[in-house]
Amino acid sequence: MTSLREAVENHQVSIYFGAVVLGAIAALSIRGTSALESAINPALALMLFVTFLQVPIAELRRAFLRFRFLGVLLMTNFVVVPALVGILVQFLPADPVVRLGVLLVLLAPCIDYVVTFSHLGRADARLLLAATPALLIVQMLLLPAYLGLFLGPEAESVVQVGPFVDAFVWLIAVPLVLAVLVQLWAGRRSAAGARASAALALLPVPATALVLFVVAAAVVPQLGPVLDDALRVVPIYVAFAIVAPLAGWGVSRLFRLDAPAGRAVAFSAATRNSLVVLPLAFAVPGDVPLLPAIIVTQTLIELVSELVYVRLAPKFGSNTAPSAI
Repeated sequence: MTSLREAVENHQVSIYFGAVVLGAIAALSIRGTSALESAINPALALMLFVTFLQVPIAELRRAFLRFRFLGVLLMTNFVVVPALVGILVQFLPADPVVRLGVLLVLLAPCIDYVVTFSHLGRADARLLLAATPALLIVQMLLLPAYLGLFLGPEAESVVQVGPFVDAFVWLIAVPLVLAVLVQLWAGRRSAAGARASAALALLPVPATALVLFVVAAAVVPQLGPVLDDALRVVPIYVAFAIVAPLAGWGVSRLFRLDAPAGRAVAFSAATRNSLVVLPLAFAVPGDVPLLPAIIVTQTLIELVSELVYVRLAPKFGSNTAPSAI
């Protein structure tokens, strides 16, 4: 079983890329794949559950005590990234809906599959996992303020608490509790628990591939009616995908985080909360399908970018000795 897991992990980048391509092909050749949108959150929950199983409970407790990491993570996501976004939006069209969509997605750091991708990229996923409540709470508080700063007070009404709370409960809390229960079950010298844990350890890569397929199949059909508008924001998203992780890595080096923690900051800076803010876009009257299309365009670019990150991130700091946090 170990050799099978290693074989799957060794080919994970090809598997993920294939999942995205197959999802896009399905979207273009089969009618009604947009209905798969309702399957995105359950697929994400499964992916996070099997990922959380890979993080021992004892390591998670220690991660809560890494105060310097948390400070660097928050500064990167809520000071450095907004400054970068403020520069990038100057190159956007004047259309307020386009700007709202870009700001809505780029100002919100990811709380779900960033844990999976950071784990695959040899970052310290434990630290990101421990920091997800803080990331969620701070973005709930600051996102309306940043939207008001960039767009004016009318944009603040877009951000509602409900989708953020739902995301935390179903994508973070429930999978984490289930993962802890399985770990406790397996740790009590239960043969059944050990077998279940070993079987579930095979699933992180297939579960992530499932998420990529479902997202691609569900969101590609939504791009059609507003494709021209969506394409106008692609250069902004590409620029962000290049600069944001480098900025995160640079801040981590400035504050002398060790390499795995620095990679975690880089992943968090680059990965946005598009699947959580998407319901906010659908809730804005009169701006569908343009506003959701602006957001899902970032999702597609980000998914491809993550495949690059997991290949390049392990090289960051590979010759750097770890420092205390």
